[in-house]
Amino acid sequence: MADELWRWSASEVRARVGAGEVSAREVTAAAIARMEAVNPALNAVVISCADEAMARAGELDEAQARGEVLGLLHGVPVTVKINVDQRGHATSNGVAAFAGMIAAEDAPVVAHLRRAGAVIIGRTNTPEFSFRADTDNPLHGRTHNPWGPHVSAGGSSGGAAAAVMAGIGALAHGNDIGGSLRFPAYACGAATVKPGLGRVPAFNPSQPAERGLLAQSMSVQGLIARDAQDVALGMRALVEPDPRDPWHVPQPFDQPPLAERPTVAFCTDTGDVPLHADVRTALDAAAAALAAAGYPIEEASAPMLHEVGEVGFRALMGETEALLGDAIRQYGSPVIKAVFESYYQLFPPLLGSELLAAMAKRSHYARAWNAFLQRYPLVLAPLLPAPFFAPNRDADGIEGVRQTLGTGSWSFAMNFLGLPAGIAAAHVNATQPIGVQIIGQRWREDVILQACGVVEAAAGSMADRLWQRPG
Repeated sequence: MADELWRWSASEVRARVGAGEVSAREVTAAAIARMEAVNPALNAVVISCADEAMARAGELDEAQARGEVLGLLHGVPVTVKINVDQRGHATSNGVAAFAGMIAAEDAPVVAHLRRAGAVIIGRTNTPEFSFRADTDNPLHGRTHNPWGPHVSAGGSSGGAAAAVMAGIGALAHGNDIGGSLRFPAYACGAATVKPGLGRVPAFNPSQPAERGLLAQSMSVQGLIARDAQDVALGMRALVEPDPRDPWHVPQPFDQPPLAERPTVAFCTDTGDVPLHADVRTALDAAAAALAAAGYPIEEASAPMLHEVGEVGFRALMGETEALLGDAIRQYGSPVIKAVFESYYQLFPPLLGSELLAAMAKRSHYARAWNAFLQRYPLVLAPLLPAPFFAPNRDADGIEGVRQTLGTGSWSFAMNFLGLPAGIAAAHVNATQPIGVQIIGQRWREDVILQACGVVEAAAGSMADRLWQRPG
């Protein structure tokens, strides 16, 4: 059995450790052994926390033996992304110049994971400044997708998604300002939900200055897992309050159940880019699964989708240039500088009064979407119009960025609007999994993940498919 503990879901680990069938130390040791076996080929975890993890697992076992109340994630092995403060470790954000920035205390998301009884076994990779759709940097190198070298692991939480799908921990922390939870989950066949604005408290105690207003309102902390049930389990711990985030809304994760299955808007609009046949297959499969489970499905057009996505990303680029541009030019590699030049060509940054006007119009967009979500509490849509792309594609000049971020309206719009959005794998072609995005009302990540679970059940476990592949 010890050789198989790394396969267990977070829910199973919590239940069986809590029941005394296996110890936290045994589960942690199995997760570390799996990490040491497969991570050299993936480079998903770039900082091992093995020694402190085993010590922490021992403390949890002792607490359990004393009869102490167990946390929601008692004994669950997790990973943390290297752009978030974890006491005693560098918050490098994939930048070589920041490799010595050792955090003196935990960010709220890390503190919540610890308080819930999770065991941090390692820290996962991210691209420089966490601002690419691919995960590579001069400090730690490239993270590879466990499905093979033909497809990127995604970004910026590429290390998180690759790790959890390879069996390195049952939960992986990540974050999302334009798609950084959802792109890697889509690429690797994982499950996630980008929480809505104000859902999970966020703050890096090591940060030298406050983040810009758009970064504060578009960036969220979350989790990637192998199934939606595990994402929901972890989210119950993450939404706990922390006074260091003054904009956090202290609501429980599980809201009152809906009286009936919500109507789902089935949206397939990908603008000027054709919808790939594999993505259409995934969307149709997801719609069929939801319909079979009793969800009414109606084809619909989302309000101002591509305008919202473009304005949102151009506004973010304007704020990024104003507040982060000098640091990127001073500390970034030639690759990230070139990528940003392509970003700016494709999405000219909004500056000055144009930026202020875009930030003001955000309420107009959100109001229209709130009305749309009153009629359709769930929206089934693509994340991208095609299967995920090859490694380093976003560094192939303007055409590379056009194929990657240039087709991401369905992703960017949700950040600009502050709406929750989940990813569920619905199909797998000959080479990689294909996911769908499910968007929901504010504070209803629980409803989104329930629907994601229906899609997953119909498609089958992507982790099992991955682990059964030869080689």
